[in-house]
Amino acid sequence: MRATTLPAAAVRAPAGRSRADLLVLGVEAALVALAAVVGALLNARGVGLYADAAPLYATWRPHLGWGTPAAVLVAGAVLGAGTRWARTAGWAALLGAAYLASVAWTLALALVDGWSAGFAERLTPQAEYLHEVPGVTDVPAMLAGFTGRILDFGPDSWSTHTAGHPPGALLVFVGLDRVGLGGGVAAALVCVLVGASVTISVPVALRALGAADAARAVLPFLVLLPGAVWVGASADGLFTGVVAAGLALLAVRGRVAPAAGGLLLGFALYLSYGFVLVGLLALAVLALRPAGRVAALLAGTAGLAVVGVAFTAAGFRWWDGYRLVVERYYQGWAADRPYGYWVWANVAALLLAAGPVLGPALRRAVAAGAGAIGSGIRPGAGWRDRAGRTLTAGPTVLLPVAAAVAVLAADLSGLSKAEVERIWLPFAVWLLVATAHLPASTRRWWLLGQAGTALAVNHLLWTVS
Repeated sequence: MRATTLPAAAVRAPAGRSRADLLVLGVEAALVALAAVVGALLNARGVGLYADAAPLYATWRPHLGWGTPAAVLVAGAVLGAGTRWARTAGWAALLGAAYLASVAWTLALALVDGWSAGFAERLTPQAEYLHEVPGVTDVPAMLAGFTGRILDFGPDSWSTHTAGHPPGALLVFVGLDRVGLGGGVAAALVCVLVGASVTISVPVALRALGAADAARAVLPFLVLLPGAVWVGASADGLFTGVVAAGLALLAVRGRVAPAAGGLLLGFALYLSYGFVLVGLLALAVLALRPAGRVAALLAGTAGLAVVGVAFTAAGFRWWDGYRLVVERYYQGWAADRPYGYWVWANVAALLLAAGPVLGPALRRAVAAGAGAIGSGIRPGAGWRDRAGRTLTAGPTVLLPVAAAVAVLAADLSGLSKAEVERIWLPFAVWLLVATAHLPASTRRWWLLGQAGTALAVNHLLWTVS
C-alpha cells in the first residue's frame, strides 16, 4: 500500500490480540522466576554469582521508607491525570510536567531506602567515582596516565567503577567538585536530574522524526520507568540522560543540533566503552530523519571526532583503555560469574528495569514493522491505529529494534555479566518506544504493572549501584 502525503498512510497497524500479550507476559514472569530460583540455588551451592538476589545485584531486605507514600502518590497521579495530559496538553507544558514527575518518581524511589543510604551516600563508597575525586589535582596528568592505573592489584589502581570506564565519567564528577558541587548529595542530584531528562529527549526525538502521536503515547512509560530505581542514584542514570540527549539532537533539523548531538555522543564514548553500541541507535535516527540525512551525518561525525581528538591529544587512547578494561574485568568477579547463567538471566534483570510492558510492546512493534514492510510502507510513513493515533513505520519500530540488537550484542559479548539493570538503562528507554503500539484501552493497566514492578523491587530488595 502506497503512503500518502499525510503524516502517515491511511492504513491500520496490526492490532494483535491481548491474548498474545498475556502469553508474552507469562513468559516474562516465568523467566524472572526461573532466574531467581536458579540464582538462589547457585548461591546456596557457593557458585560465584556475587549477587545475593540474582538476577539483580541486590540483597533481599523487605522495608518501607518515607519515600514510599510519595512514590505511590506520583504513580497515582501519572495513572490518573497524567495519561489524559499526555494526550491533550500543550507540548512544552507536557514535557515540563513529565520531567518534574520523573524527577519526583526517581527521588521518591531513592528515599524509600532513606536519605543517607538511598541518596546522599549512594555514590560515596570506595568503588565509586567520588572516591577518586580528591586525588585528581592535575587533570591533564590524570588523563595522560589513566590507562596505567586500570589494571587491578597495583599500588595506585583505580577503584572499580573508575577503572571500568573511560576517564570521561571521572571527569564529570571532578568538574562538579571544581564548581562547588562536590560530595554525595550534589553528585546524586545531578544523576537524577540528568537521568530524568529522557522524558524530554526521547519524545523530542520521536516528534522530530515525524512520530508526534507516538511521543505522547510513550511519555507516561518513560515517567514511570522501573529503572528509575537505579537512576536514583547511580552514574548510569547520568549516562542515560547524556546518550538520550545526543540522539535527540541528532534527530532535530538543522546542522547545529546534529553537531551538538555528535559532541554528546562522542563524550558518551568516554563515559562507557559499551556505548560504542549506541552507534546502532545513531544510525537508526539518521536513517529515519525526514530530510538532511547526509548533512546530519557529517555534522554529527564532526562533533564526535572533536571529542575523540581532544581525549587522544590529552593522552588517553580509547582502544588502549578498552583492551586493559577487558583484562581488568576478568581480574575481578567476572572471572567467577558463570556465563551460562548470566547470558539469559541478564534478560530477566532487563525486564525488571524496563518493566513487564517490554515484551508485549516489542512483540507488537515487530509485528507492526513486519506488516508495514509487507504493505510496502517506506520508513517514515505509517498508519493510524484503532484509537486514531498516528504511528510511523520507522521510529516506533526501528528504534526499539536497534536498542534490542545493541542489548543482544552486549549480552552475548560476555562483558555484561550481572548488574545490567543499571548498565543497560541507556538502551531500555529506547526499547520502551515500542509502547506506542499498545492499544489505548490497555495503557493504564500496563502503567500500573510498571509502577508495581518498581515499587516491588524497591521495597523487597536493597539495591546496590
